Amino acid sequence: MSMVEPMLPSLLSTSIVLFQMMCVIVVFAYLITRTRFFSEVLDGVFTWKNQLFLIVLFGILSIYGSESGISILGAPINVRDLGPVVGGLVAGPLVGVMSGLIGALYRLTMGGFTMVPCTIATILAGLIAGLVYIVAGKKFPGITVAVSLAVIIEGIHMGLVLLISRPLSQAVAVVSDVAFPMIVANAAGMFIFSFIIANLKKEKETRGERDLFHSELERKNAELQIAREIQTSFLPEKIPGIPGYSLAASSIPAREVGGDFYDIITAPAKKTGLIIADVSDKGVPAALFMALSRTVVRANAEWHSEAREAIQGANATISADSRSGMFVTLFFAVLDHESRRLTYVNAGHNPPLLFRTGSDPVPLQITGIALGALADADYEERSMDLCPGDVLLFYTDGVTEAIDDQYTQFGEERLVELVSQNINLPPADIIEKINSAVSVHSGGAAQFDDMTLMVLKVGTI
Repeated sequence: MSMVEPMLPSLLSTSIVLFQMMCVIVVFAYLITRTRFFSEVLDGVFTWKNQLFLIVLFGILSIYGSESGISILGAPINVRDLGPVVGGLVAGPLVGVMSGLIGALYRLTMGGFTMVPCTIATILAGLIAGLVYIVAGKKFPGITVAVSLAVIIEGIHMGLVLLISRPLSQAVAVVSDVAFPMIVANAAGMFIFSFIIANLKKEKETRGERDLFHSELERKNAELQIAREIQTSFLPEKIPGIPGYSLAASSIPAREVGGDFYDIITAPAKKTGLIIADVSDKGVPAALFMALSRTVVRANAEWHSEAREAIQGANATISADSRSGMFVTLFFAVLDHESRRLTYVNAGHNPPLLFRTGSDPVPLQITGIALGALADADYEERSMDLCPGDVLLFYTDGVTEAIDDQYTQFGEERLVELVSQNINLPPADIIEKINSAVSVHSGGAAQFDDMTLMVLKVGTI
């Protein structure tokens, strides 16, 4: 039985060849999209250098599309139009037409009865794509439009072959054999190319958003650092010496800035004002409210001779200026150096603990509500006598409420036990012991709240 070799390649083999060409073009196109010139054009920055670069490269792609094609009935079948179409959709009519012209001139050298319509189609492909680019607002129109345009342009290509090429019967035969694989190959190539461009644009947008985010983050971090420095300046630069007493304090914010503060006010007649406070919030809002509260309390403490009057005056001012619903718990005491008499007002704050050898700690109980909660609140003033060896611990709830990874709080009981065991140490060492114990207790858990401590130890006068 004799075998007749087919005169025409099968539809499948034709499609395979065209897809092979398309894949090579797409790989080359991917490399093009990673160049600086392509990136500039995609951003809308046009120079004669980047346009010339794209014209040459997309023209070479068009030439490759012709050279790597197959011939059917004397007509080269290819994906020549893909280069000019992509060039036009990315960079406008100039790049589209010029790269198409390069491909068209090369097509002329190949001859064949479809030479004229194919040459015209390649130039038209770049022109039409460029016009679509303009209509789209001088930007790449997107995957759907690009793929649809590739299909339309190949349809125009086939129409020109039927309109111009002769004999007509041969033109019809060629179009019927190659129309479907060429349209599919060009559409698939355009889809992949468009996908690459869309991803590149997304990368650029994401990178821009990331850079903007990092820039904004750096700016905010710088502002927070300045805020922290300003807030730190509100705390005493150094602990003043008090004859017959030793005093130490520390404050560790949970965030860059916090709402805790302490203050030491040197008063006339050998008296010292001691303040520890905790704003009801954390972060920047608390830091701003802390600055207001600290300034108001200090001004009232220096103006009024009695602790009760100072706190009532401060509360009235803070309540009048507080519109955010924030408040501040505060303990204010006046220490008379010579008489060792401590007069205090506790405005809703954690009761400081008085440690005295041979007895349980004595809490200095609350004598009024937090500042800023009620404008006309009344405060009680209390007094007590201190003895040599007494240790007075002031703290905020960030210490006792520090949690571990099981959400177990450090607690007042553990705090009392720790101070009792180290009561003979200097105040600074006691604070260090407490901070270290809280850190060990918390382990890997993030600091939940600001932690502020102040320790006063009574010596001999």
